[in-house]
Order: sequence, then structure tokens, then C-alpha cells
Amino acid sequence: MGAPEVRSFIGGLRDGDRGLYVSTGGFSREAMYEAARAKQHLALMDMDALARTVLEYYDHMDLNSRSLLPVRKIYWPD
Repeated sequence: MGAPEVRSFIGGLRDGDRGLYVSTGGFSREAMYEAARAKQHLALMDMDALARTVLEYYDHMDLNSRSLLPVRKIYWPD
């Protein structure tokens, strides 16, 4: 994602809003700059961060949410 898309997203936020922008393709340096200087809190999440977050909180998700995103743990020996 580039700066124009992030600016557009920020433009839709109101005072006091908190935003989360998820991009599976990552963010340009300019997009990260726009998010950092926004007056509303805006977190950027790329695909790696999304995957880590889902795996971290998966056991706490309700059954309906888990059914939308089935994950099976696989253990690899060291």
C-alpha cells in the first residue's frame, strides 16, 4: 500500500477513532510516514503481523470465527 491509500483511509477517521489498516502486500515507506503523522491512532498490519496475531489469539476466538479460519497446529521435531 502506498501513501495515497493510507491518506484516504485516515480521511475517513473521525476525532477519537482508532484505525487498523491491514495490507497483505505490505506498506511503502511513505505510507508508514503518513500513518505515523496522523492525528488519529492508526496501526498498520502486514501479512506477517496478521498471521502472528491470528496464531497468538486463535485459541481465544469463538467457534464461529474459528470456522471461518480453520487452523491446525503441526508440531515439528527439533
